[in-house]
Amino acid sequence: MKSPTPYDAIILGAGGAGLMCAGIAAQRGKRVLVIDHAPEPGKKILISGGGRCNFTNLGAAPDRYLSANPHFAKSALARYTGQDFLELVVRHRIAWHEKTLGQLFCDGSARQIVRLLLDEADGAEIALGSPIRDVSYADGQFGVTFGDRTASAPALVIATGGPAIPKLGATGFAYDLARKFGLKVVEPRPALVPLTLGADEALFRELSGVATPVVARCGKVAFAEAALFTHRGLSGPAILQISSYWKHGASVGIDFLPGADPGWALAAKRTRPRATLRSLIGGHLPDRLAEALGARIALPGDLASLTDRALGAVEARLSDWRFTPNGSEGFAKAEVTAGGISTAGLSSQTMSARHLPGLYAIGEAVDVTGWLGGYNFQWAWASGVAAGRSL
Repeated sequence: MKSPTPYDAIILGAGGAGLMCAGIAAQRGKRVLVIDHAPEPGKKILISGGGRCNFTNLGAAPDRYLSANPHFAKSALARYTGQDFLELVVRHRIAWHEKTLGQLFCDGSARQIVRLLLDEADGAEIALGSPIRDVSYADGQFGVTFGDRTASAPALVIATGGPAIPKLGATGFAYDLARKFGLKVVEPRPALVPLTLGADEALFRELSGVATPVVARCGKVAFAEAALFTHRGLSGPAILQISSYWKHGASVGIDFLPGADPGWALAAKRTRPRATLRSLIGGHLPDRLAEALGARIALPGDLASLTDRALGAVEARLSDWRFTPNGSEGFAKAEVTAGGISTAGLSSQTMSARHLPGLYAIGEAVDVTGWLGGYNFQWAWASGVAAGRSL
């Protein structure tokens, strides 16, 4: 085999973080090689946001990220903000709009974001469709064998993401490589993922396709967005958000009437004494959902026939209806991976390994996971920039 081709940095992974890192480093005059086993770059970007890419969130503060070290993301996010990426989008003349809650999308196609990243990384060499056969380290140099080639560099960036959405080629390769070079890994798990319900809650699975605004709670965390019933359990933005905090055995509380004033059922008893509980609930919720909740509560007769105590219990239950999921739909349906390469071994300033100069980890491969709504892309950009400036 030929002698290794020398580079200043080798980046493993042509996703958002890897391409961002490559662009920053190449613009600083570094000779950069990006390697990816996929035949095209940015595959997760292309499917995000319904094909329009929710490319950042203007509210991307550190408290909206999960990590074993909640302070780790502060430095990178502060030095490269959602506004910074938006300015890049504008500079590339990509039309955009704000949807809700600070979420920014392309007016056109997610391919515009991939093109932006490739244009920014114009000075880097990108090798696609190139499975990595071996990665080694000796005498201050990393060696990477891919296809029939070998490359070497004093810097190696792990940007291959996590195992979420395996149909796109996602794997746990980043974790294997991290462990090989002495970095610890926080147990990876699916995040931003639908939750499944057991047989005892099969009634709700029959509501597949029904959605309604709710407040979903797990522990001390709550999200006010829509919930969607599926043939396997619960989904929708509120559930995807809460899933990142949910652990096996824990329950999820759903407030089905988040805008209702305290005492609403008792007030209705005075103004509409002949109304049934079913009709009362039906005025606020989709018919099929109101029917199912009414059947579970099972209080017959009109409101006048019900005691104040019974109606108070109805209010309490509808404001905190408890589900105990038996699992999730796993990495196949998860939007991202929680956990990953431990931040304990990384510099929050540069994303480099503390014990091995020249080794970096960025993006979803790292134990930093954002909320739904552009937060994870912002982490990809920010962590990629942090590493790219350090290479």
